[in-house]
Amino acid sequence: MRLFRSYVHILKILRWSYTVPALCYVLFLLMTWMLTIPLRPKISYSDGFAASRFLEDTFEVRIKNSNFNSDRVNGDVPQKNEYLVNVNNAENSQKGQVQILTEVFKQADRDRSSKLDSKELSQWIRIKIVQHISDAVGNNHRLFELIDNNPRNGVVTWREYHSHFLKKRGFAEKYVKAHDEKRHRGLRRAVKEQIMKDRALWTEAAKTNPDSLTAEEFLAFTHPESSLANQLSLVDELYDKFDKDGDEFLTENEFAIFQTEGLGDETMVIRQDEQQRRHEFRTAIDLNGDGKADRRELLHYVAPQSPRHADHEAEALLALADTDRDNMLSLGEILAHPDLFLKSKMVDTARSFHDEF
Repeated sequence: MRLFRSYVHILKILRWSYTVPALCYVLFLLMTWMLTIPLRPKISYSDGFAASRFLEDTFEVRIKNSNFNSDRVNGDVPQKNEYLVNVNNAENSQKGQVQILTEVFKQADRDRSSKLDSKELSQWIRIKIVQHISDAVGNNHRLFELIDNNPRNGVVTWREYHSHFLKKRGFAEKYVKAHDEKRHRGLRRAVKEQIMKDRALWTEAAKTNPDSLTAEEFLAFTHPESSLANQLSLVDELYDKFDKDGDEFLTENEFAIFQTEGLGDETMVIRQDEQQRRHEFRTAIDLNGDGKADRRELLHYVAPQSPRHADHEAEALLALADTDRDNMLSLGEILAHPDLFLKSKMVDTARSFHDEF
């Protein structure tokens, strides 16, 4: 009898040793199923978004370090510049870095010498800048009308923009309508970070209403370098920094000899690069040669179409990639620094400007 009871006790232990793990496994599967987000991005787009993808040239204004800080590509998987029109557009999306850089080099090499001097570099970069500004303004108007639809009232609300942002990434209409903007459940970390960056830029661009943007404000949000309001703000910054006597004119001495307030009433005078600054004032700022610059001349100076942007970019590229020091760039020198040139105004004008503004 005692042997029988021991046998029954052993059977009970064996039964629980199988049952408990099985129950735990079932509970684990149930919890996993309940936590799974069913609304995943879809691959296909609706007809409206498929027809308008060429407009999606710019919501992101990425804030990065200088374009010229490194040629090293980091270990992360690079993201496609889906907003930018130069590198990853329909024509270039399937091309490799070597093909893109080779084609750009041949187009910029106007004298067919297989070398690019500073003049050719500057001329090519200026062409790309003017093209970018023209495309930006035109596409921005169409994109504004596309997003301004709920209701169509001449302004784009954050809700309208954010809905378009999610739909463009393939999220279902049901998910978009129920999306919690505070927690952003179901979104990858990179997408959440981009939403936070966009929100900060939106706040900066929204001058009349914090929750909506007019057409001009939307341009400042998507293309800050093309916005007249932003350019006027840059002019005001120049006056605040250099116009010491407050007469609304910037003289050569004020621009070339930078003065900064020290402790108490002490004034520090900085003459570093004074001659270069005088040269820049005479050639790029003082258009009529009267020794002083008014608001119109300063507005021309800060505008993206100003030749100074192209000239400075050409000088920087030469300084960093001209390894044989002949003041010209060969195709080999460009291909030796692919990351530098792909991020420059020579190739990806939109990204380069957005990094600066």
